[in-house]
Formats: sequence, C-alpha cells, structure tokens
Amino acid sequence: MKKSYFFQCINVSCGATYPASQKLYRCPSCSDLLDLDYAFSDLDPEQLKVTFRERRTSNLPLDVSGVWRFREMLPFEPQDLKYAVTLGEGNTPLIEAPRSAEYAGIKHLTIKHLGWNPSGSFKDYGMTSAICQARKLGSKVVACASTGNTSASMAAYCARTDLKPVVFIPEGQIAYGKLSQTLDYGALTIQLEGDFDVAMGLVEDLSSETDLYLMNSINPFRLEGQKTVMYGLFEQLDWKIPDRIVVPGGNLGNSSSYGKALIEMKELGFIDKVPRITIIQAAGASPLYKTLVSSSSELVPVEDAFTLASAIKIGHPISWKKAVRALNFTDGWCDVVTEQEIADSKAVLGRDGIGCEPASATTVAGLKKLIETAERIPDVTIDPDEDIVAILTGHQLKDPDYTVNYHLNNLYEEATYNTVLISKSGKLESTFANQPMKVAADKKEILRILGL
Repeated sequence: MKKSYFFQCINVSCGATYPASQKLYRCPSCSDLLDLDYAFSDLDPEQLKVTFRERRTSNLPLDVSGVWRFREMLPFEPQDLKYAVTLGEGNTPLIEAPRSAEYAGIKHLTIKHLGWNPSGSFKDYGMTSAICQARKLGSKVVACASTGNTSASMAAYCARTDLKPVVFIPEGQIAYGKLSQTLDYGALTIQLEGDFDVAMGLVEDLSSETDLYLMNSINPFRLEGQKTVMYGLFEQLDWKIPDRIVVPGGNLGNSSSYGKALIEMKELGFIDKVPRITIIQAAGASPLYKTLVSSSSELVPVEDAFTLASAIKIGHPISWKKAVRALNFTDGWCDVVTEQEIADSKAVLGRDGIGCEPASATTVAGLKKLIETAERIPDVTIDPDEDIVAILTGHQLKDPDYTVNYHLNNLYEEATYNTVLISKSGKLESTFANQPMKVAADKKEILRILGL
C-alpha cells in the first residue's frame, strides 16, 4: 500500500491544497479550516483489518497504542514514527449500560469510555498524533487554550519529550482535577482574564506570529489521531456498525474527527453502512444547535457561554463547519440538554458503575430527550430498538467536586464555594512547585514571559 497526504481547504469554493510539511492551521488563501486529505493506492481494507487486529498481540509500544496501531490511516511515513510518543493511549473499553438505557427509554446502550486514557480524556488520541508532527517539524514550544482536558493531555505527552508546553486557561473556569494534572506534568500555566474563546483567539494569534506550535483541535493533526476512535470502536464490534453514535459537543473537534473517519472508511471500503452522529450540547453553550435551527450559513455564537460541564463551555467552536459536514454525511442531528438533565444523567451512569465528567453525561441526557420528543418533533427519528453507542469523553475524577455536591444536594448553577484552611502543622516544601501565572490577555506581556 502507498499513500500521499496533504492539506486541503474544506471550503469547496476555494479547495486550495498545501504540503502537509508546512506549519498550517487555516487555509492561507481564504482562512477557512484545513483537512488532511489522502491518496491511497493498493489499499486492501480487509487485509488492513487483519493487520490491525494482529498488532494487538504485539508488545511493541506503537502496536500497543490504540492510535498508532492504525498508523496506515495516519499522515505519517514509516520513517516518521521515530518522532511518535505514546503513553499506551486508546483501546478504551466498551461497557454495557442497562440502567442508563432504561433511564433514556431505549432497549440497549453501549458506552465507549474515552476517559480510560492515560490523562483521563479523549484528548490523548489526538495529542499523540499532534506531538509527533510537532517533533517532526522541529518545534520547541507548543501551546493550547484549554478548559482542562487538552492542557492535561498536552502536558503529559510533552513531559516525555524536550518540548516546552504552555497552557492558557480561563481564570477560575477550570476544574481542579484537570488543573492538578497540568501543573504536575510541568506545563507553564497562564491564567488569563476572560473565557475559553478569549484564550483560544490569543493562542491562535501567537502561533501564527511566532514559532509556537498550536495543539488545539484547529490543528488537523489532532483530528487525525482522534479519528482512530472509530477504527477501534468498529473493530471491537467485529465491524458490525451501530445505528447511532452520540457525542458531547464543545469545540466540536471530536464529532468532526468521527465524521471525517466515517467519510474515509466508507470511500475506502472499510464499511458499507454509516452510523448517524448525534451531537449533544449544554443549553447554555449551544452554538451549533442555534446555528442549525436558524438555518444559518454562518455560526451563531453564544456570548458568555455557560454550563457546569466545563469541558463543553465553549461559545465559538473552532470546528463547527467540520461538525456540520459530519452531521450532513451521516444524516445526524444536534440537540441541547439542561444542567438538571446533565446532572441526573451523570448520576444514572454512576449507577451502572460508569463514572464520567459532567460533559460526558450529555449523551444519555440527549438520548432521553430525543426519545421523549420523537413523537412530537417529526424531524427527530430515533427508535428505542436502535443499536446505539454513547461516547464518554472524560474520567469521573476530572471534576469530583461536581459529583460530591450533587450527591450532597448542594449543586447550584451559580455558586461560590469557599475552601478554608482551619489548622495547619507539618509543612511540606513544594520542592518542584509549578505555580500558574495570572496574566492579562495581552500578547506583548505573554511574549515577554515566553521569551518569544
């Protein structure tokens, strides 16, 4: 099998292509998003399925990885694999969830829990691929804007290299479980005044003006790693394709990567059936839903987006056009759920022995809502007998305060919790302390701190 790959603008009226060796995130011609596109020759999907499965018996690190095991479908040549860094990501389990299925009003529900990754979220699938490209390009500093999961993943993988990780987080808008990872893995953490969208705009500007390499999902190499979730899922199902895949919707990189995977897999002959993608957003952070219901050709952003599910608290999702493409290709849909629906669904998943961060629980909440509204909304076609897989994106311990406050009947949409030090003794020295820095969202000051 031979392959070539290149950047392709997703804007059909532009369609410009660029070498994949360039440091690009957007199309230089029209500023739209880029895909990594492929040209294959002599590809045998059935033989590749055998190869993918055989690698599971190998103890070589790249074969153990649930991303690099599918390396023929990634934008790297064999000689590039020396840049790959793996923490054993992927190969996340499928779990039956009978109580959650009953709660949602469906006959059967399978959970694929991406929170069982090394850093506790789905981000590891894409981060290992993006880190490989950063090293291949000779980058020294990588950066991301994050509400927690991206920063934790990026910092973990950078800790295995000589790359310097820089994280921009919205001040006071990151769960401690996630922040603790970022600090422990050694990232330079900068708390900015403003929300995620402010941080994202800033890091994108800095990456275009300096040598800094951007690691958010606008980077096409991130989505290439994430698309392997679909290869792993279908392999676990012995290539029996489900009817529907339900995904939380935040910055929309995950659903976008799944859509891209399905398009490629259908065109290359890996599958002959396409599951419907259903994206669920929080009601207070639902720009994709608002865009779809208004039939707008441009994103309808949500200013001051709000949800306690911090991982999807995003009002200006970068990958919205790719997510729309995924929905169109799979005849999918997007819906929204309330904070109460998210909280209750998270607790129900817990009764199945499946812990997850709040954002993940939108999937079960969304299924329940779709079943309840199917008879009243003709456009919503969901059958309780469908074969459904719900994607959970983050581990329960990412945000333990949310869980405890829910079960203590102390969870509020708006609240200030005060942790007070009552007494102290036996002081321990923070010998390797990595304190976050509070900085205004000012590029000159940040460039000074980074020495760029």
